[in-house]
Amino acid sequence: MASSRSVVVAALIANGAIAVLKFLGFLVTGSPSMLSETYHSISDTGNQVFLLVGIRYSGQNPSSVHPFGYGKAQFFYSFLVAVLLFGIAGWESVKHGYNALTAHGGHGGEVADVILFGVNFTELVPVDPFWVNVVVLVGAIAFETYAFVKANDELTRQIDEYGWSGYREAFQRTSDVTTLTAFTEDAIALGGAAIALVGITLARITGNELFDAASALVIGLLLMGFAVALAWENKRLLIGEGLADTEEDSLRTIIRNHQGVEHVDRLRTMFVGPEKVLLAADVSFDGGLDADEIDEDVGQLEEKLSSADKRVRFVYIEPEV
Repeated sequence: MASSRSVVVAALIANGAIAVLKFLGFLVTGSPSMLSETYHSISDTGNQVFLLVGIRYSGQNPSSVHPFGYGKAQFFYSFLVAVLLFGIAGWESVKHGYNALTAHGGHGGEVADVILFGVNFTELVPVDPFWVNVVVLVGAIAFETYAFVKANDELTRQIDEYGWSGYREAFQRTSDVTTLTAFTEDAIALGGAAIALVGITLARITGNELFDAASALVIGLLLMGFAVALAWENKRLLIGEGLADTEEDSLRTIIRNHQGVEHVDRLRTMFVGPEKVLLAADVSFDGGLDADEIDEDVGQLEEKLSSADKRVRFVYIEPEV
């Protein structure tokens, strides 16, 4: 959990600074794609706050109401991040990009001035707006790269530890949705900044501001697409996903090979938090064992299973004779 928290804190600092820079860039330039990127970074900053709340809430000790702890809180808050913040930011970006595209009837035009509190910010700074956008976006890419590297290091560690084939399997298998969300956010943020940079550059070269507006639309669609993907991945954990079949088979083999065990009648697992698994098994023991011997074997099996996979935190074995 400590590694997940450090990933989120790094992203929070980076995205907060970037959101301010992008908004200032929009005020000075009136760029539609810069406004979309501002929505994006505000969304990302809010995301980190939600994720930190989830981490803190999930760290509570088990209680009579929640005997397996509060680990699933991270699944819930990550789901909120995907649906509310990613979705809202994506929709606002798409709407703003579409409005900018249709405002000129498809023929391009000048970027509108930004007037706030009676101040025309696009005339306030005597600097070429194009270079303001470039500096802001390059700075954003630098900050996002730092946050992305932190998230990537943690996800790569999990890939190596659990023997996953790569990012695609990690996306489908990991229970650490906090790191997954931060990794996805940072990847999209880098892509969004690059798209915005391309949009304003093409608008500069061609003199057609529709390239800028189109990049805002693309950024919004990118956000909304990944919002759906992240929500779907959180859904599998919220409704009680367990370990992969191959991982369950390995645990079943450990039980079956224990002296005194005849066979495993049933084994089930479920994630009750990030990298926290509940395992329940019906196990048939040798009929010649007495109650004390079976109780000792159950204790040994609990230790073996937890040692074999550190994610196994709760073990319940129902002895059958």
